[in-house]
Amino acid sequence: MAEGILDLLGEPWPAAVGGMSIGADPITAAVITLAGVHGNDLLGFMVRKESKGHGTNRYIEGPVLPGTEVVIVEDVVTTGGSSLEAITRVEEFGCKVRRVIAIVDRLEGGKAAFQAKGYELVSLLTIRDFGIEPPTE
Repeated sequence: MAEGILDLLGEPWPAAVGGMSIGADPITAAVITLAGVHGNDLLGFMVRKESKGHGTNRYIEGPVLPGTEVVIVEDVVTTGGSSLEAITRVEEFGCKVRRVIAIVDRLEGGKAAFQAKGYELVSLLTIRDFGIEPPTE
């Protein structure tokens, strides 16, 4: 999965990848580790759902700074709500979001929700790849 996500980052690569904790944490770790194995520098960060209420009181944890170009990673996208929240937090921090990369798109409106906000969603797989049709309304 990490290799596939590296392929979808685009050229040139962003400075960092990350997403909403806890779901995106293992994806971020795998992607930055594999980038390092290939000899490429790529930073990782996590977005907290809530600030800790003490210390730096930040929503963004990791070695990113305002102005950093990032890609949001996600395990599964349904409506896009979790990643849209991550995007809001990351942009409030001052980073620039290039796109969202998901492992699986459930084809339940997430792609349209991102497009409506000006973001591209790309995924490694959709639920159709598993022989499942998305629900119709």
